[in-house]
Amino acid sequence: MSKKIIGRRDIADFPNLGLAHVDIKIDTGAYTSSIHCDQIEEINNELHCRFLNPKDKQSNHKHLVFKDYKHIKVKSSNGIVQHRYQIKSTIQLFGKTYKISLSLADRSSMKNPVLIGRKFLNKKFIVDTDLEYLSHNTTHHEH
Repeated sequence: MSKKIIGRRDIADFPNLGLAHVDIKIDTGAYTSSIHCDQIEEINNELHCRFLNPKDKQSNHKHLVFKDYKHIKVKSSNGIVQHRYQIKSTIQLFGKTYKISLSLADRSSMKNPVLIGRKFLNKKFIVDTDLEYLSHNTTHHEH
């Protein structure tokens, strides 16, 4: 399988989460991928959370429940270890749907609600930091 070139930023859809046109940042320094989420609560072995997409008011504040999730430790660039929940989902890039594991984090202070890390990029993409929005421009301008 040949690797696709992806830029440092893009826009993706997360069909399993009901989120469309979400800004993503590609970060080869991060191992895991994370998505902005709040009101995360474990109730009776189910994970209840709310996803926020500031750009799309239709899917904003989407409340979802997961039965399949796990606890992970994520170490930030400054060495601080955070305990997070991780879910399995899908992401659409370049007109193709991929499986992705996402850690749930409060990214409200970040510019992009989603960070895509090496675990997802590996064997699928080559990152060109000079470029942006390759998937979005390709899938929205092809006829």
